[in-house]
Amino acid sequence: MPNLGVPELLIIACVLVLLFGAKKLPEMARGVGKSLRIFKAETTKLREEDDEYSATQAAQPAPAAQSQPQPAQPLAAAPSPEEQARQLEEQAAKLRAQASANKNA
Repeated sequence: MPNLGVPELLIIACVLVLLFGAKKLPEMARGVGKSLRIFKAETTKLREEDDEYSATQAAQPAPAAQSQPQPAQPLAAAPSPEEQARQLEEQAAKLRAQASANKNA
């Protein structure tokens, strides 16, 4: 990006005065200044909190169980829709048999 010299800065200032007016420029500058102060304060708070968190994590020893990797457990394969339908039919047959046995008793 080319360097901005004095003539370019004067042209930019004139355009800003024409666009916003002489009364609005100081108000805008104050608003930008306040926004930057708030932003700076929040970023310093975040850095302090991060430093405190890091210090507490470094002070606490890690539990031994977490340092050893857990063995991977195989995931149970979901039954196919046909298998699910067969299981439901078997359960229905058992329930019908129990219901008929209860009627006869």
